[in-house]
Amino acid sequence: MLALCLTVITACETAAPVTSPPPATRPEPQIPAPRAVPGDASRKLSAHYARVERDLRTQGLLRQDGGGPDTPYNARQLTENFLRIALYDEYVSRAGTLVAEQTESRLRRWEQPVRVQVSFGETVPDAQRRTDRRNIDSYIKRLADVSGHPISTTGGTGNFQVLVLNEDERPTYGDTLRRMIPGIDPTAVRTIETMTEDTFCLVFAFSRGTDSAYTRAVAVIRGEHPDLLRLSCIHEELAQGLGLANDSPRARPSIFNDDEEFGLLTTQDEMMLRMLYDDRLRPGMSLTEARPIAKTIAEELLGGPS
Repeated sequence: MLALCLTVITACETAAPVTSPPPATRPEPQIPAPRAVPGDASRKLSAHYARVERDLRTQGLLRQDGGGPDTPYNARQLTENFLRIALYDEYVSRAGTLVAEQTESRLRRWEQPVRVQVSFGETVPDAQRRTDRRNIDSYIKRLADVSGHPISTTGGTGNFQVLVLNEDERPTYGDTLRRMIPGIDPTAVRTIETMTEDTFCLVFAFSRGTDSAYTRAVAVIRGEHPDLLRLSCIHEELAQGLGLANDSPRARPSIFNDDEEFGLLTTQDEMMLRMLYDDRLRPGMSLTEARPIAKTIAEELLGGPS
């Protein structure tokens, strides 16, 4: 109302009579508010992880070729690697803290469509956001094609949250997590907020009660990572959040191996995703139940027993 009155007064003070409506005033262009700048802790982590990536690449690690003649595997190895990665847990919870201890579990995967929602911390730059969205969109299409399961990104509310956060946001992200995922385990929130420097990224997948079908997941990717290390985290955590939850030092070529040899999803990882979402396997299967079926599928994928 105040703006309209001022316009009228200005018009009345002109010397010439007004014979036609004045031209519409072009609105001033809206300049977006500048993005918040990462703090000292985040900048120090960025420098640290840049050195980490440089050192890994110097050693020939973080390979992006998916495996080759130097990394052969047969149906027996594929079966054993799948069983170790899909039917064992990497951590156990003790007194509200996650402890590294591999334990036999049951087969878990998604039965409902997976809708991936990507969110960024306030201090993550716009150019990085665009890069990450392109990479995640492309990777989600690949995961859907490989697994045969409906997986897509969404601009609305998703059931698989991918959070790219800097040190400025992550330690106080608990309230946002509880709004995103009602009923989220307090251990998961605490683990995310207190990630140590040697934890590059992580994912939690959730099911209802004792059910083995996932209904929610959240992956946290450090925004401070340089491009390849960040993409490596995206590849591993999203695939693990689909049900390949464990790591194995014997799996090669694979991103589910803590030696960082491979940075991106490999040919064997794709086969394990196909196996995981094969209709002959079901959520809740034990290791004993899954083994003969996994063996049959692996032999089919690789053209016979070996």
